[in-house]
Amino acid sequence: MERQAETGAERVRAVFAESARVHEMAAESLSDVIAAAATAVTESLRTGNKVLLCGNGGSAADAQHIAAELAGRLRLERHGLPAIALTVNPSVMTALANDYGYDMVFARQVEALGRKGDVLVGISTSGSSTNVVRALETARTAGLVTVGLVGQDAGQMEGLCDHLIVAPSDDTQRIQEIHIAAGHAMCEIVESALFGQ
Repeated sequence: MERQAETGAERVRAVFAESARVHEMAAESLSDVIAAAATAVTESLRTGNKVLLCGNGGSAADAQHIAAELAGRLRLERHGLPAIALTVNPSVMTALANDYGYDMVFARQVEALGRKGDVLVGISTSGSSTNVVRALETARTAGLVTVGLVGQDAGQMEGLCDHLIVAPSDDTQRIQEIHIAAGHAMCEIVESALFGQ
C-alpha cells in the first residue's frame, strides 16, 4: 500500500514537471501572439462588438470558462463584457445537429449571431475539428476576427485564424492546460486595457 502511494505521488510530480516544462516553452513562444489576440479582443469589445467561442469536449469547457471570465470578471470588479460560448444551448445545438449535421452546429450560430468586428475564438487540440473549422470559415466570410487555440499540429485551422495560438505539445492534456492559461492571460490583458489596471 505504501509503495502504491509513493508511485502515485511520483506520477503526480512527473505530471506537474511536464506541465511546467510545456508552460515555460509556451511563455517563450506564445507571448506575442497571445498579447496580439488579447489586443484584438480588446478593440472588438471597445467598439461595441462581442466575443463568440466554440470547441468540443474539454475545449467546449474552455470556451465556456473563458466566456465566463469575460462576462463575469477575472480580477477586477467591472462591467460584464459580451462573450458567448456557442456550446451552452442544448436546444440550439441539437436542432442544428439534427437539421444540418454536427459539422454545422457552430457555423450556423456564427451566421446567426456574428457581426463584422466581432471575434470568434475557435478551440481544438487537433486543429481539425470540422465544426470548429466550419465556424472559422463562416466567421472569416462575415468579417469577424478569428482566434484559434490549437496543439502542435495546427491542422486545418492554420490559415483560417488571424491569431493562431499553437500550444507546444502533442499531448492533449498539456495542450488544454496551455489553452486555459492563454485564455486567462488574454482576459487579464483585456480587463487591464478596458478598465485601467
